[in-house]
Parts: sequence; C-alpha cells; structure tokens
Amino acid sequence: MKVKILIAEDDLKISRLLVLELEYEGYETTVCHDGVEAVQAVEQNRFDLLLLDVMLPKLSGLEILRRFRKKNDRTTPVIMLTAKADVTDKVSGLDSGANDYITKPFENEELLARIRVQLRKSKQEDTERESMLTLADVVVYPERHEVYRNDQLIELTAKEFCLLVYLLENQGHVLTRDQLLQHVWGYDYIGDTNVTDVYIRYLRKKIDHNASVSLIHTVRASVM
Repeated sequence: MKVKILIAEDDLKISRLLVLELEYEGYETTVCHDGVEAVQAVEQNRFDLLLLDVMLPKLSGLEILRRFRKKNDRTTPVIMLTAKADVTDKVSGLDSGANDYITKPFENEELLARIRVQLRKSKQEDTERESMLTLADVVVYPERHEVYRNDQLIELTAKEFCLLVYLLENQGHVLTRDQLLQHVWGYDYIGDTNVTDVYIRYLRKKIDHNASVSLIHTVRASVM
C-alpha cells in the first residue's frame, strides 16, 4: 500500500513540483490549494504525512495544524513549508504540533530526506503503540523496556520488568507462584518459590510508590 501524503500549497508551481517529486518516489498525493479544502481533506481521509504551507488562503497552515492535532490526530507527522525564516514562526509551528519545518526555497532532496525521517519515526511509534501494555495510568513499552506511571519513568530490573509484563498480559486473572516461576524464571528454575513473593513486593513498592491506587494485589498467596 502506498504512503499517502497531503500537500496543502497555494502556489501552483510549487504544488505541481511536489506532486511530481513525491509520486516519482512512489508516494500517493492529494493536493489542496487553500486551508478550508485542506481541513476537509484531513477530515475525510487518512494520510500518513501532511505537508502544510503556512501562508494558505482562507485558513493558515498553523490553524489547520492546531485543529488537526486537537480534533483528529496527534501522531501523524506534519512538516510545515514556509517562506518565513523567522525563528518565532518556526517555534509557533513546532509548539502547535509540527514535527519539522522547512524554509522555501528548499532543495527537493532535502525535503524528501525529511519526509523519510518522519515516516520512519511514525512507523516505529506505531510499532511501539501496537505492543504497548497499559493498566490505569501505567504504560509499558516492551520494545524499549520502559515503564511509566502517570508519565513518570519507573526504573525496574530486568526480572522485575519481565514480571510486570507477564502480569499485564494476564491482568484480571489470578496467577499462581508456579505460573510466575515458569513464565518469568523458567521451567528449570531451582530455588525458593517465595522468590516470587519477594519480587512482587519489589514491584509493588516501585509501581505503587506515591500512587493513590494500588494495582498489584495478592490473593490467598496468589497474585493477580
């Protein structure tokens, strides 16, 4: 499936050149020549990346960006195109949710490279979201081995992390010590079975630290 890119550019010459370059690279393009048309396009279609000129008629690129981020999508990459080199304008765009900014006139190869960078980042983020595990305000990224609660990074050991992932994959179920030993420590584990209790205490202390709600509970010597 081709990558779909929206081009919002009122300069007909520039928009035609962008279409030629992007379609030559294998992208599918949709062109809008004013802000209202661009808003309608993003409301009716799913794009993989947006190229927004700042100075569009009827509705500015910055206003399109703000509406898009507020109502539709906070993850689709957006690159702003502008004839203004003023730092204030760039900061305003980035603060509004733009992923990148490129000033006209620009080299086509530079723009294509920036597009590739943003598409790679977007693909990686999609993969992380697909594998992401959540429970209440706890978010776990297995690929990055990172854990957050209430947006605060929690430092876990490798074994604590594996234990938490297994618990989240089975949230709502009661898990026995034997199940934890088999899936976290391995079938050949030889040692005190109470090691699971110790690690549950470690994990609970870190995950529930300063939290109003405890998320890990022990039930009759089993863990859920």
